[in-house]
Amino acid sequence: MAYVNPQGEFTRDQRYIATRITEDGRDGYPVEPGRYRLVVARACPWANRAIIVRRLLGLEDVLSMGICGPTHDERSWTFDLDPGGRDPVLGIERLQEAYFKRIPDYDKGITVPAIVDEPTGQVVTNDFAQMTIDLSLEWTAYHREGAPKLYPEELRGEIDKINKAVFTEVNNGVYRAGFAGTQEAYEKAYDRLFAQLDKLSELLAGQRYLVGDTITEADVRLFTTLARFDAAYHGHFKCNRSKLTEMPVLWAYARDLFQTPGFGDTTDFVHIKQHYYIVHKDINPTGVVPKGPDLSGWLTPHDREKLGGRPFGDGTPPPPPKPAERVPAGHGAS
Repeated sequence: MAYVNPQGEFTRDQRYIATRITEDGRDGYPVEPGRYRLVVARACPWANRAIIVRRLLGLEDVLSMGICGPTHDERSWTFDLDPGGRDPVLGIERLQEAYFKRIPDYDKGITVPAIVDEPTGQVVTNDFAQMTIDLSLEWTAYHREGAPKLYPEELRGEIDKINKAVFTEVNNGVYRAGFAGTQEAYEKAYDRLFAQLDKLSELLAGQRYLVGDTITEADVRLFTTLARFDAAYHGHFKCNRSKLTEMPVLWAYARDLFQTPGFGDTTDFVHIKQHYYIVHKDINPTGVVPKGPDLSGWLTPHDREKLGGRPFGDGTPPPPPKPAERVPAGHGAS
């Protein structure tokens, strides 16, 4: 949920359900295998983070996943990809139902990702930023052998610092540009976005990953915006100083991650385009979805290995996604 203030500036409502699922259960929701369901939409960059982290950590067998369709109305994300339009585990048609079961008068955004308590059918949390951190720190007993350390203690200060800048100026910055209500607000947002992208390009010119020499939570958070840049943000949100493919360092960095198991194989470009161009009728009233861009470049060599670094540190890549969770044929890069 968001609004545009009188100055035409987009403001995101960040009042999320902050309940946490923890090892000690201090919020009333202890980590338990098979108890919770992660509800996502592949179109959504915030949900895509959770999909990637769940996969990298190997939590598929202990935390089930429900996938909403790429579009929604003003009420809720829906399970229109499932037979009968119902989530097969939760038995609901709209994610809204799980929110209202927990908070009957809930008046904020019905957002993904959300984690739902299967026994009660109630949403536990939709705090997407804390959610992926907790998957790393609270669910360790159920991580796969070889799971990477995405939020290592010695790097947390640095990761938090870059995450704050990336969220403010990039993850949310594209939305500030896209939903700006005045020319002045748009140009301000545009300048802030590309100033930060230039800073990131400078940083990544000399190192393979954002923090340290392995993939961390910081890389997950930047990747999901970069993956949507040319498909949606460049045109739809008017972030058109440069395409991602015209920013050499960031394009190589994004391809490096895309070709790493857990990243590209969770990215659904068809859903991404359908979501942005169909749902945002105030920006694209015709609902026409663009045919491009050409996605074949995502699989071209990136040469980032020369910078060193090991994607998974002392760990290993995750296995291929389960058949039911694979991005449909024709929806990824080819």
